[in-house]
Amino acid sequence: MLLPIGATFGYYALPASLKEQLLFQFAPQFLAYMGLSFWAARAAQVPVQLGLERRKVWSGFRWGVLTGLLLGVLNTFVILAVYPSLGYDITFLKQTPHGQLPVLVMVPWLICCIALFVELNFRGFLLGRLAELESRWRDSNSGRCLSPLALTASTLTFAFDPFMVNTFRYLHWIAIWDGLIWGSIWLRTRNLWITIMAHAVEVIVMYSAVKATIG
Repeated sequence: MLLPIGATFGYYALPASLKEQLLFQFAPQFLAYMGLSFWAARAAQVPVQLGLERRKVWSGFRWGVLTGLLLGVLNTFVILAVYPSLGYDITFLKQTPHGQLPVLVMVPWLICCIALFVELNFRGFLLGRLAELESRWRDSNSGRCLSPLALTASTLTFAFDPFMVNTFRYLHWIAIWDGLIWGSIWLRTRNLWITIMAHAVEVIVMYSAVKATIG
């Protein structure tokens, strides 16, 4: 669990030549999914611990769509209006892997797949295990504790993921408030369906608006 965190921030201490290599950019995510796989193979009631119970699907859909729409509109405004007004050029997004793929591949299929795996990793697994550790350290009920240290650590690890930073450059700062909001929702509800749906809907809104604006 601590390996992907260490690998994420250790990446920024590497020489510039190594930072450019995809192997090092993807290393933190690879370690995270390995950790998730090992944990899931040994843990009990994995869907419950991740927040993926079937009874939570409908509420996850409703609240996730609402959250995703609100964040999607807000972040679209930030990307298309605020950043350009500050002198930032956002046309580089056309050259990203996401920008070069066909729209019918990205929406909704690839975006939904990315949202699923990212939320499993950063909220369900990483935040969940960090919150459990913090709960034990504080000797509190993990179901009611906001776990600020776990929330902060998982959010920064998410927002400073090397691949995200290299792909989206200065736009990666948006992931900080996304991570704080999604993480807080997960800690309060223990419903990962909400964050998966919110993540997918938000990115679909942003991707569609940016694609229509800059091509």
